[in-house]
Amino acid sequence: MSQKAERFVPQKRGGSLKQAYRSHKWLYLMIIPGVIYLLVFHYLPMGGLVMAFQDFSPYNGDTMLGAFFHSPFVGLAVFRKFFTGPDFIRILTNTLSISIASLIFYFPAPILLALLLNEIKNMAFKKAAQTMVYIPHFISMVIVAALTAQLFSTTDGLVYHWLTGIFGKSHAPDIMSNPKLFVPMIVGQNMWKETGYGTIIFLAALSGVDVQLYEAAEVDGANRWQKMWHITLPAIRSTIVIMLILKVGTILNTGYEQIFLMQNSMNRAVSDVFDTYIYTKGVVNGNYSMATAAGMFKSIVCMIMVLGANKLAKLFGESGFY
Repeated sequence: MSQKAERFVPQKRGGSLKQAYRSHKWLYLMIIPGVIYLLVFHYLPMGGLVMAFQDFSPYNGDTMLGAFFHSPFVGLAVFRKFFTGPDFIRILTNTLSISIASLIFYFPAPILLALLLNEIKNMAFKKAAQTMVYIPHFISMVIVAALTAQLFSTTDGLVYHWLTGIFGKSHAPDIMSNPKLFVPMIVGQNMWKETGYGTIIFLAALSGVDVQLYEAAEVDGANRWQKMWHITLPAIRSTIVIMLILKVGTILNTGYEQIFLMQNSMNRAVSDVFDTYIYTKGVVNGNYSMATAAGMFKSIVCMIMVLGANKLAKLFGESGFY
């Protein structure tokens, strides 16, 4: 009896790092590419944030590092110039307009589509529908911008000609040049391209709902809408909250590529956002200090929004991220 009991005595944890590496060496080797990626593309570039506190110029030194060491330190002067400049309020308003509209209209779209797909009983049709709504995600934004320009072109655009038949030629909306329609166009593109792909995480959450809950509700006389409201939505509430926190954390990140592709001289007043401003100041005009200050401000605000949204979720009884 004592010999059998000895077999079940758990081994003590601990040991040196060398012993841990020997036991799991292949796992350690597998994380090396990820660690290198994080160091090179995420942590190493953070050293460039010092430019936000300098009157930086790449010509101040003979080498890249020399430019950092020889550029004069100006403290918060660049930030003061950025906040008091004529562009700050404009790009902040434009960025928030797109982000809030996306939060109101685009964020619920994958949830609603996932609920609809979950109600389909014919599995063959369900898989075909899922495949069809996933496809736009894999289309390049360049192709999406080209399709939009072609469909809404005032010369030979198919959709524009349909609109002229409905509203008349003098009242047909010009999507590409009307500044008031820029935000709906950007949100509409995002909804068409990403709604289907965004349903994946919600469908995965829905697959974990206990089927017996639906059976019990059906016995109690609940219809389909009551089961969705009282069982399905509460079951994926934590997933919705986490995705909402992530979405709120990107409130100042509207995406550079899409805005840049859809921007033109007629809608520039409403299409200049933080991402395009950073590109214009840093790459086009060579004002690296101002571009770095704008990017740093955007990152700090996004971090504060994530922390605040997580704290708010906890106050309402949700788990949040941590």
